[in-house]
Amino acid sequence: MRFDILTIFPEIFDSYINESILKRAQENKIITINTHDIRKFSKNKHKKVDDMPYGGGAGMVMTPQPLYDAIKHIKKTNKGPVIFLTPSGEMLTQSKVEKLSKKYSEIILLCGRYEGIDQRIIETLVDIEISIGKYVLTGGELPALTLIDAMSRLVPGVLGKDESHEEDSFSKSLDRKKEYPHYTRPANFKGAKVPEVLLSGDHKKIAAWRKKNLR
Repeated sequence: MRFDILTIFPEIFDSYINESILKRAQENKIITINTHDIRKFSKNKHKKVDDMPYGGGAGMVMTPQPLYDAIKHIKKTNKGPVIFLTPSGEMLTQSKVEKLSKKYSEIILLCGRYEGIDQRIIETLVDIEISIGKYVLTGGELPALTLIDAMSRLVPGVLGKDESHEEDSFSKSLDRKKEYPHYTRPANFKGAKVPEVLLSGDHKKIAAWRKKNLR
């Protein structure tokens, strides 16, 4: 799985993608994550990537030229869809993550800033618009990380055991419900005890308890 991220703040990604599961997956060449600075594609002598919106209003809009050139450059080697992270996009769900993971092995993630990006880029170069919730962030970087993390978990070999994600919250095997409660040692912590059935060793009863306690 390959991810190419277009952003004006590539350093934001460094700490998260270079730790834990994503770090190991990259070291094992199971996934590839590349960040690209949109400013480097700007033809403005000051590397400016935003301007005032036509029609007036507060805030700035990302200009089309740097975005156009950046996307065209990445598409020379990445044939996947361009996904724009935006509050107006389709809501991201586990089902959507599964569909994207099955359909694509390469993805280009476009992170907007300010008031957004020029609509002409959305109409001509963006294939999919995705939102991670009904709220507004200062940029698309956190949503991009969310999508990368969620999709990477489904790539064979990324997790210690591939079946680890099969009973995640909202997975198909759990009927898209939230996962059952989890417990570990000690069996009694400050008077709060682990349900007896989980200590019984009876796998059939444990499975029934877990199914009953889906949230």
